[in-house]
Formats: sequence, C-alpha cells, structure tokens
Amino acid sequence: MDATTAAACLLVAAFGCYLYGSDMLTMLASIADEPSMPEPGAIPRRSPQGVLYTELQHIVNADGLHLFCRYWEPAGPPRALVFIAHGAGEHSGPYDEIAQRLKDVSLLAFAHDHVGHGQSEGERMKIKDFQVYVRDSLQHIDLMKSRHPDLPVFIVGHSMGGAISILSACERPSEIVGVVLIAPMVKMNPESATPFKVFVAKILNHMLPSLPLGSIESKWISRDPHQVEAYNNDALNYHGRLRVSFGMQLMVATERIEKEIPNIKCPFLILHGDADKLCDIQGSKMMYENAPSSDKRIKLYDGGYHALHHDLPEVVESVLKDVSDWITERLPVATTPPQQQGL
Repeated sequence: MDATTAAACLLVAAFGCYLYGSDMLTMLASIADEPSMPEPGAIPRRSPQGVLYTELQHIVNADGLHLFCRYWEPAGPPRALVFIAHGAGEHSGPYDEIAQRLKDVSLLAFAHDHVGHGQSEGERMKIKDFQVYVRDSLQHIDLMKSRHPDLPVFIVGHSMGGAISILSACERPSEIVGVVLIAPMVKMNPESATPFKVFVAKILNHMLPSLPLGSIESKWISRDPHQVEAYNNDALNYHGRLRVSFGMQLMVATERIEKEIPNIKCPFLILHGDADKLCDIQGSKMMYENAPSSDKRIKLYDGGYHALHHDLPEVVESVLKDVSDWITERLPVATTPPQQQGL
C-alpha cells in the first residue's frame, strides 16, 4: 500500500468514525471475515439453502443465475397477470396473502426472489447495478406474457420493489396496464441522505464498497408484534448489515425515478403509512403530485408502518381490498367472468 492509498484509507476511516462512532472499527474488521460466494456454474445447481433447483420453480436470468419463483394460478381462466416485486432483504413468500386475494378474483399472480435474496442465487444483498432487478422483472413478465399473450399486465411492488415496479413500468409504458405501490422507495430518507453523508458514502463506495453499515430495523416493519417476530424468525430474510455499495445502488435508483416522474402516465395507486420510518412518505407524495398520469390515486394510512400488508389486522384487510379492487376495476370488460356481470 503506497502513501496515497494509506492516506485515503485513513480519511475514509476518519469520516466513518465521525458518522458511526466506535462501531466503525468493528465493521472494518468484519470485512475480512465475510465469506465469499462460490462461483456460479456448479452442476447440479442448488439454492443458497441447499435445495436442487430441479426441485424448485425457477427462471435463469441473463447472468445465468437461478431465481426462485412462485405462482398463484386461479382455478379458472385468468383475467390478468400480476407481477409482485418484494422489497430489500426479504423474499416473495410474505406476499402470499396479497397473491391469494388476487387469485380469488381470477388473477394470475407471480413473483420471484430477486438476485441475492431468499432462495435465489447471488451474493446476499449485493448487486452490481440496480437495473439487474428491473431487467429480471421484465424477463419474468415477458415469459408469462408469452404464455398468456392476451392478458393485461399489472405490477404490485413494496418498498424497494416499488422502485423496481416504477422503473419497469417506465421501460414498458405501453405494456403495463397499472402499478400498485405499497410504501414505495421513491426518494432517500433526508436524514440518511444529507449532502455530507452522500459525499462520504461515495468515498466509501469507491474505497470500501463491501463495508457493512446499518441494518434494517425490524421494529419499524409493522405495529403488530407478531408480524415483527415472524419477520425476525424468517430464515429467508436477510438480517445482516447493508453494504455501502448496495446503499449507493438504492440512491441511484431513486435518482432515476425522480427524473422519470414527469413522464409517468401509467395508472398507479400508492398506499403509504404516515408513520413509515423506512421509506420516506414524501417520495410518494412527490410522485403523486408531479406524475402527469390521468389515473392516479394515493391513500395514506394514519399511523401505518412500513409493511402495510403486514400491519394491524384492520389495515391488512383494507390494503388487500384496495389492491384487488383497484386492479379489477381496470380490467377490460371482456375479461370479466360471466357470473360477475350484470344480467
């Protein structure tokens, strides 16, 4: 290590200690202890949990990584396709209630665990480019669309999945009929994205991109302690610290969304709790106020936390109804089952 590099590292450490205190030394030391993911390509391929992908529903993305998939198919002919995009650090499993409600009204819901999440391949919570999430989502949508070419396509996204949903819809404005956003990540929290902290994060991302910083505070997921406990006990959720590089990709995504908002004409519904401490509600308000879409709606839940679909029981029921009603109201009349049409 030359003198210039050493000086730069000392500067980074100094900034880090200023921001994070004595925990910084522990975090720096933990970098060397982090296990590296094995190179993909081993045959047969197994999920991070050791299950053969031949036994799991999956797709293979453009990078050759296996993504675990879930499908909720209605008993009769589906009226529409609904892709569900989960948030950071979680997986597609906790969206079963939403998917079942959609299935009950003859909608075919489908989802996958994003790269580095749940039962999908990829280093945990590390992504080279946020666009990979968008690309994989569109790939999955294209696959389902090829099987059901006459069905309209909707997207439901929560948190980081909301950002994925917005950017996916922006890339396919003529193909996505509508988007439902639950506590979407539209802008960074101003407390964690001050100009100074952004400056330091960029330095850290250049020098130590794998540096682990803060973690997701599970207590802010829901007001229901049973839901928080379930989140903490779910082994498929990521419970470690987030890396600097991951945080930078989230920042890049929100910057892209802010630039896209003036061009968003796709119908959308935003549901957001006004006590959400994980995704800034001001981002949802900004999108609602500035997007030129002629079909847009925002509903704010008084006291609601981040995962509204896992909040207090009455909130959960309201959210499930809001999501299914909003989508079914925008289905072409021809797709409505005869038993639901008027005589």
